[in-house]
Amino acid sequence: MQNYLIKNITVVNEGKSVVNDVLIKDGRIEKIGPSIQPGIAVVEINGEGKHLLPGAIDDQVHFREPGLTHKASIYTESKAAVAGGVTSFMEMPNTVPPVFTQQLLEDKYKIGASTALANYSFFMGTSNDNIDEVLRTNDRKKDICGVKIFMGSSTGGLLVDNYLTLDKIFGGSEVLIATHCEDEKIIKANLERIKKEKGTLEAADHPLIRDENGCFESSLTAIQFAKKHNSRLHILHISTEKELQLFSNMVPLDQKNITAEVCVHHLHFTSDDYATLGNRIKCNPAIKAPHNRTALWQALLDDRLDVIATDHAPHTLEEKGYERAADGSLQLTSGNGGYEKSHAGLPLVQHSLLLMLHYVQQGAISLEKVVEKMSHAVATCFQIADRGFIREGYRADLVIVDLQKPYTITPGNILYKCGWSPLEGFTFPATVTNTFVNGHMVYGNGVWDESQKGQRLSFER
Repeated sequence: MQNYLIKNITVVNEGKSVVNDVLIKDGRIEKIGPSIQPGIAVVEINGEGKHLLPGAIDDQVHFREPGLTHKASIYTESKAAVAGGVTSFMEMPNTVPPVFTQQLLEDKYKIGASTALANYSFFMGTSNDNIDEVLRTNDRKKDICGVKIFMGSSTGGLLVDNYLTLDKIFGGSEVLIATHCEDEKIIKANLERIKKEKGTLEAADHPLIRDENGCFESSLTAIQFAKKHNSRLHILHISTEKELQLFSNMVPLDQKNITAEVCVHHLHFTSDDYATLGNRIKCNPAIKAPHNRTALWQALLDDRLDVIATDHAPHTLEEKGYERAADGSLQLTSGNGGYEKSHAGLPLVQHSLLLMLHYVQQGAISLEKVVEKMSHAVATCFQIADRGFIREGYRADLVIVDLQKPYTITPGNILYKCGWSPLEGFTFPATVTNTFVNGHMVYGNGVWDESQKGQRLSFER
């Protein structure tokens, strides 16, 4: 295995940015310090003027394999992730078939082992009638990131709305429970009312159908179950100001039993953007009114929200109701079926770190805080072994970024299999130049080395 010495680079880690050398040996961080003399054969990289970050860890992605590979695969999306500085991912169970058995879960790990360019873990799926299979995850707690519960029907077949089932899962699970929280009854009532009032629905109606109350009531229910059973609960993609009253910053993250995630699209877009982006930003939970975004940013900075992720959820342009014009722009397809036919979800994993570096440039957040929320805190929250920090002895999952080199998203540099992004045309102030996964430089200045695959994440439980 090739060893590396990165010279004179600004190492961003655990709240500090310090110029140092970093020696990578046998896939791990061997030494951090000034003027390292390696004593072994190395490839030397000049890091002067650049920054070294721990690889981002995305705790919520949908890579669509098996069964939906016309829109994404573990290989294509993990490659996009690596290009964007994401070195580890945790993938969701709403595939075809859904991951309702331990065997189906292990089948996905086999795909990951043979094709994923980033490190990987997969959530166990839940339904109203697979409780025995779900609780078998307890026997594999060091090998599985968690159990996923859809408390709102974001995808068919995975809705868990039986309170007896929820009580058994929260009462019996010894692993982290991750929830998608939207109240199905509220959603259905809103949909029926608004459709009756308007007749034809449009993208701007989405946050009115999947509204703040629907999110709040479902998150409250999940927290009540978690407190009843002292469960380890992680609520995904918080999107409303109202929900923030449910979370605390009064104890350190490693002592929290209830944690929360915010996604980059809820930090970036608001309901004002439906006017130009329409169904391209239709997702569940919905992107909502601007005051919610303002509140999410404040809660992220004061640690009521613990981690940043993407909920990367690619669909084809056709499934979103669009097509690409001759000039490369996206336009609505005639007779596309409109809002109600458009699939919910958007692709983000290639550009999430770059988007947060944009907000660093804007002065909204520090670079050290971005690293905390996208790397350190995810590793702490999920108790991931040997990753998420730049520490001697840790796996060398590392990203070099050039904060002085702008990068613009074009159709030609999008790596998602679906071939589009809601951020097309956006220029970031920075570029990911190199990505190391387990000490292997998978991506370096536009050149790929796919000779090594990512590793299965392990958890210290």
